Amino acid sequence: MPAAEVHAITREFAAASSTVAASAEVRSELAATDQDRSTTDRVHVTLHFESTNALSRAAAVASLLQALGRVATKHGLTQGTPTQTEDAIGFTYSRGGYITHAVRVTLVATVQSQELPSRPVNGPRLAVILDDVGTDRSAAEKIFALPFEVTLSILPSHPHSVDIAEEAHQRGYEVMLHLPMQSVGKAKPEPLELRRGMSAGDVSVLVKEFLRAVPDVAGVNNHQGSQSTADVGLMDALMPVLREHKLFYIDSRTTKETVAYDAARRAGVPCAFRNVPFLDDVVEPSAVRKQLQLAVRGAKEHGEAVAIGHPHPATLAALKEILPQAKAQGVQLVFASEVVH
Repeated sequence: MPAAEVHAITREFAAASSTVAASAEVRSELAATDQDRSTTDRVHVTLHFESTNALSRAAAVASLLQALGRVATKHGLTQGTPTQTEDAIGFTYSRGGYITHAVRVTLVATVQSQELPSRPVNGPRLAVILDDVGTDRSAAEKIFALPFEVTLSILPSHPHSVDIAEEAHQRGYEVMLHLPMQSVGKAKPEPLELRRGMSAGDVSVLVKEFLRAVPDVAGVNNHQGSQSTADVGLMDALMPVLREHKLFYIDSRTTKETVAYDAARRAGVPCAFRNVPFLDDVVEPSAVRKQLQLAVRGAKEHGEAVAIGHPHPATLAALKEILPQAKAQGVQLVFASEVVH
């Protein structure tokens, strides 16, 4: 089956899933390619139900499977044997002996009128964002080994973008979309990125595709983007899309000419910007430690700071060494969402 046909069916699966229940959250990954017949599209559906109502759970699952089954039958797909746990169901669809789609249904029990207690904010705050996550699974494991509140900014459509994002959520980390944007320099561009001259409609389509590729993000910051973030028209087209999805924006400030933060403010998008040096422009332990100490000092002087680094071994080692010292000095480590205004 051509990848384009697989993708079209995926969109039908997603649309059918969305009609099952108002609480259904649907995310699809258009991962199948014509070059590799072992690749498949993926559909992730999260169904919420009241923990005290087992009937509502059973009815929601049955309705979902029926809706997906109608789409599969229409296109001659065969469902594989499901695997089921207490809170998830997984199965595949295939045609002609080749798996075309992998479906995972996650069941989430909710308790009415239960709210998580708000975390008290005392003293200066430091938000550390680790960019360029999604390619290296081992780097993500090293991030997860750090007992600190860091925010992961994940590139879309990289080999481990989805599974790292899902595990980060399970472990309680905050996840952002590291939104690819056009650079002035010679840095290698992403296959798809926001570029100067794009129409508002093209911006909306591309950003929504990126958001489908990285599950359940809380906010966005720019990957590269020294040319894009300096373009008023492009930033004015981007911010309403973020507002529509209730996302915040962190301006990575990869250029002094950036207008992204101002555009976010005008559009009513909660926002902040990197206000201390990048942590690892020089990827050496001593250099990273120095930059991180400057970030801690900036938080203490200004009340809050946003620092950005990458999951290099030197950066992770410096975080492990310096962040406990920052806590001891009264600096509270927070997620990026806690410093936007």
